[in-house]
Amino acid sequence: MKLKFYILITLSLVLFLSHNLTGQEAITAKDLYKHIDFLASDSLKGRKPGTEESKIAAQYIADEFKHYGLKLLAKDGFQYFDVKSGVKPGDNYLKINGADVEPGKEYTVLSYSENVKSKSDILFLGYGFDINDDKLKWNDYQDVDVTDKWVVIFRGHPELDQRMSMFSNYADERAKILTAKDKGAIGVIFVSPAKMDEQDELIPLKMGRGDVKAGLPVIQVKRTIAEKIVNKSISALENTLNDGRKPISFDCKSEIEIKTEVNYQVLKTQNVIGVIEGNDPVLKNEYILVGAHYDHLGIGGPGSGSRQPDTLAIHNGADDNASGVATILEIAQKLAAQSKKIKRSILFIAFGAEESGLLGSQYFANHPLVDLNKIDAMLNFDMVGRLNSTTNEVSVGGTGTAAEWETMLTDYQKNSPLKLAFSKEGYGPSDHASFYSQNIPVLFFNTGVHNDYHTPADDTEFINFDGQEKLTKMGADLVLQLSTQMEGLHFQESGPKKQTSSREGMKVRLGIMPGFASTDNNGLKVEGVTKDGPAEKAGLLKGDLIISINGEKIQNIYDYMNRLKKFNPGDRISVDVLRSEEKKVFIVDL
Repeated sequence: MKLKFYILITLSLVLFLSHNLTGQEAITAKDLYKHIDFLASDSLKGRKPGTEESKIAAQYIADEFKHYGLKLLAKDGFQYFDVKSGVKPGDNYLKINGADVEPGKEYTVLSYSENVKSKSDILFLGYGFDINDDKLKWNDYQDVDVTDKWVVIFRGHPELDQRMSMFSNYADERAKILTAKDKGAIGVIFVSPAKMDEQDELIPLKMGRGDVKAGLPVIQVKRTIAEKIVNKSISALENTLNDGRKPISFDCKSEIEIKTEVNYQVLKTQNVIGVIEGNDPVLKNEYILVGAHYDHLGIGGPGSGSRQPDTLAIHNGADDNASGVATILEIAQKLAAQSKKIKRSILFIAFGAEESGLLGSQYFANHPLVDLNKIDAMLNFDMVGRLNSTTNEVSVGGTGTAAEWETMLTDYQKNSPLKLAFSKEGYGPSDHASFYSQNIPVLFFNTGVHNDYHTPADDTEFINFDGQEKLTKMGADLVLQLSTQMEGLHFQESGPKKQTSSREGMKVRLGIMPGFASTDNNGLKVEGVTKDGPAEKAGLLKGDLIISINGEKIQNIYDYMNRLKKFNPGDRISVDVLRSEEKKVFIVDL
């Protein structure tokens, strides 16, 4: 009787342990839901970098890594770095000829202004051009010496009412500041011509993506203040410049006394890093990197990247990118349970501050905790929770970055319900770009952009957990194969290693042929798409109707051109289009 009892107990224990091991190895929709439900909960308030809620998300990921048996790197799994989270005015004042000018109402300091204290004479410099082109010549600096002077410059150019103007290439405010600096000026005062902004609004003080200082103090004043500076009618000067198409520059006979102070808010955030160490005496010193970013947009608002910038609401980011984090957590759990099979070490990183410009992945690439030359491959999972159940299509970027990628993926696809859509280029709008630039083969997994992208509607209830389970199992199988195969991958360059502009200093281009004929004010029709341009790379097609950029409405060609003027080379924007009456969203790198 006792023997039977012990046998039953032993069998029960074996079955229990067997069940638990299987549970540890299993990738399930239930576990994916658990991770996303926590990370994308209202309590984490959108996981904005540097916030307490972001720290809670990071701790959750580190605790999961530790629970699975991963070795935590850096400081308890956290690699800390600083991130600019915003910009605030400091101690500023402005006096024109001894009279105080009110900040926020009559003038503003621009976010990229240098911090200085200055007293100087002021010159008027028209549009601030120094153009010596074969077809266009205009030099506002020809008859004046701006050395150690402040200069008043009109924003924009004299042909804002024309659909295509050669002046557009020289109207960028940063370009005008650089020209003033080259000529010896010590500060720039911008004023908006009425043709650009009839309401004469001040530029909001907000930090742009990757904002850097301009090299000079820079302010914008209202036209009423500009008239007190130049002692002439600003409207008359604008009309004379626009009608005469020639420079007007003069000494204003005015004095500026000014202090500019703009302070970036710097917060500390972190990457979360764990590793499953390999068992092969040689290959364990090589790594497969599996990554996903865990940050999102917080509560949105102007400058946050939200496609609804006028709405302050929690942006939970369930798909972007709690889904990617859930996937790498499940891969980590499965492979940790099979750690005896692992030959190459597997590095898992949840990146911080991706939405701020790939800051976390770039920081790791610049401050690596392992030898970058020993990283055999990087797999990036970003927005993998919205698999279309009809098409089962998964976008896989970077397939041209290793000679072996497409063969491996094609072999896998033969026995998979997933349909893989290959894109060869290694550069892209996510963290894998930081590693492709280091000559590391990359793959970028994505289930597509949707209408909830960068809005408060990106919630857990819309995740396709069964679809994500299939994708996560595929990712785990690929990582296991990469870790156990004897031969490593062979890197090959596939496309540029950074987004480049066709000409330094030129305004950005979307790479489309816009429709000029429509007067319906219902959008901008795409009449053609430039090969290898930003629009084509993002997926826009001839016949699409552009209805908004970054959530701001586009009704016609003029709206389109003025919206695009706000952006700089390297910016990432969202473009909403109507295609056969269906609304689609595309991410475009300019």
